[in-house]
Amino acid sequence: MSVDLELSPKTKRAPGEPCCEPVVYPDVQREQATRMAQVAKALGDPVRLQLVDVLRKHAGKVCVCELVPLFDIAQPTVSHHLKVLREAGIVGSERQGLWAYYFVIPDALNELAAWLG
Repeated sequence: MSVDLELSPKTKRAPGEPCCEPVVYPDVQREQATRMAQVAKALGDPVRLQLVDVLRKHAGKVCVCELVPLFDIAQPTVSHHLKVLREAGIVGSERQGLWAYYFVIPDALNELAAWLG
């Protein structure tokens, strides 16, 4: 079975003329996309994702000393991951003496979750 296709010669478009019109435009504005990308990037590490999971399930604030035994990494590395999550606005922290206590910010993931849903 043969199919006959009619080929038309290529034609040059005028300078500055778009080759075609976009079919779909983004709903997410640049500022919102930047915020959501920062959250997604922070959650892109398995340890950080697990930290958020633990903090989300915990009823209150969790001391960093309680988090370290859960992972096969040193305390400074756990603190670094918590810092990244804090800078992304996913977790908050509160200092009490020498210790830092961490908690998930309740509405931190709503924007990303709504967009993904």
